[in-house]
Amino acid sequence: MVAASGLALPRVAAPCPARTRGGLRPAFLRLAPPVALPPRQLRCCASTVDDGVVSAAASKPRLPRVVGMGSKLVGCGSAIPTLSVSNDDLSKIVETSDEWIAARTGIRNRRVLSGDETLRGLSIQAAQRALEMAEVKAEDVDLVLLCTSTPDDLFGGAAQVLAEVGCTNAFGFDITAACSGFIVGLITATRFIKGGGLQNVLVVGADALSKYVDWTDRGICILFGDAAGAVLVQACSADEDGLLGFCVQSDGNGQKHLNAVTANDESILSNTNGVPGFPPKKATYSSIQMNGKEVFRFAVRCVPQSIEKALQEAGLPASSIDWLLLHQANQRIIDAAASRLDIPSDKVISNLANYGNTSAASIPLALDEAVRSGKVKTGDIIAASGFGAGLTWGSAIVKWG
Repeated sequence: MVAASGLALPRVAAPCPARTRGGLRPAFLRLAPPVALPPRQLRCCASTVDDGVVSAAASKPRLPRVVGMGSKLVGCGSAIPTLSVSNDDLSKIVETSDEWIAARTGIRNRRVLSGDETLRGLSIQAAQRALEMAEVKAEDVDLVLLCTSTPDDLFGGAAQVLAEVGCTNAFGFDITAACSGFIVGLITATRFIKGGGLQNVLVVGADALSKYVDWTDRGICILFGDAAGAVLVQACSADEDGLLGFCVQSDGNGQKHLNAVTANDESILSNTNGVPGFPPKKATYSSIQMNGKEVFRFAVRCVPQSIEKALQEAGLPASSIDWLLLHQANQRIIDAAASRLDIPSDKVISNLANYGNTSAASIPLALDEAVRSGKVKTGDIIAASGFGAGLTWGSAIVKWG
């Protein structure tokens, strides 16, 4: 059978000619005859599955769903790669220096995946540590949100993370919003609790942007590192709601200033029967491209406005903020935003110098360190804001614990 385009297509067996309004349906669109299924197959919502290919769901009865509940953050965790790359190390690869990088970014070190390390492995460690702090069993988690733009699998990684952690009763999916991803995931978690009646939602922010960095570009390679962070968001009474206000925004017109677009390799087929553009070329991703000046202007303008909108929704003045926790992109951005909000430096959480820009992991990573060090205490009000590719940005006013 040859299609009208002239491209030879494989035959698919059909029990009889299929008719359409225009006559016989072309052979390559005919349905194959039904095939008998093996006797043991996965059944939706069943506790028995195909010979252990998929782990069986726990038989423990679920609590009834109650909508309208509030949310509180009850646990956090993080994980970083073992390999530390200093500014001095980078100076051996590109023309730069520790002084040059630190003065422009505030970064002195970053962690990078190496050897057998994977982003999924970091995500699993961060999730487990968050559950341990929250004293919540993995099987009691209802939903896992993996906020990442760099999953190990193109089709997403949330399902693999929840399986390895042991969240046998949870559904999971990925959220892609780059450096805003964790804030988007945090807000999404609270909406599932409020509107869907879930009890425990695990939010993981993880990225490995080192895989998409041009290590010969000194303007880009100095910025990024790899990491994972997680929080456990738990249902509570509405009057104890820990999400006091939020604001999320997007502007696709700014995509040209920060992106990692797909690029096409050459076709692997030499004979395409003369059909132009077929088959599609194999897609890869280009290295991260960024207009630093435009991104800086965007961040110092939009982040304070976003936090102010979230504060307005919460009915709180900026003076009520105990801690300012921004996406760790550049120390100059963090300082400028704090200045515009009139927040003193001793109320600003920053670990940028040690890890660089870890994208969706930066906020939960910094939060975890601040909580475990005793800096952030139960009842503290945190103004958190993420911003980056898309362009997307968002803020949340949250109470810890």
